[in-house]
Amino acid sequence: MTLVFLLEERSAREMLNGLLPRVLPAQVAVRYAVFEGKHDLERNVGRRLRGWLTPNTAFIVLRDQDAEDCRVVKRRLLDKCKDAGKEGAVVRVACRELESWYFGDLKAVEQALGLAGLTRYQGRQADRVPDDIRDPAGELARITGNGYQKVAGSRAIGPCLSLTSNTSRSFGVFLAAVQRFAATAG
Repeated sequence: MTLVFLLEERSAREMLNGLLPRVLPAQVAVRYAVFEGKHDLERNVGRRLRGWLTPNTAFIVLRDQDAEDCRVVKRRLLDKCKDAGKEGAVVRVACRELESWYFGDLKAVEQALGLAGLTRYQGRQADRVPDDIRDPAGELARITGNGYQKVAGSRAIGPCLSLTSNTSRSFGVFLAAVQRFAATAG
């Protein structure tokens, strides 16, 4: 079995490289199609899906919500998957950005970046709901004193993210989709 992730950017791949070995059985081959941002993903996801002919392959498309309505983003991507003949593809939207998932587990960020005191932000009113933070990447850079860099930070944080206590709802929805695939593949 092969699980292909179609991703908006390289930082998502780096995070998944650390996260997925703890979720997927060893017999699942993981492949990545990394795009150059959300516009490139939206423009080319259908072509990439149509061109993928390997049997026993499942697809998960992951894109940041950014400032758009997540339901509109998801519907648009699902339509592109359907048009490409991959109706079984799963679309997940990181609300607002991938970094919202990191705010859902600041203990992992502390551990990965070798910083202390970040978990205190988890209890603040403004950060209590990670998926509602307006600029999570900027806020994460700010609270880490610019210790967080997108690609290197994602590479370090991925292996540390909790599979059970992340408070980002969109992370939980994404993880549940991966775990459902793992259950069918195992």
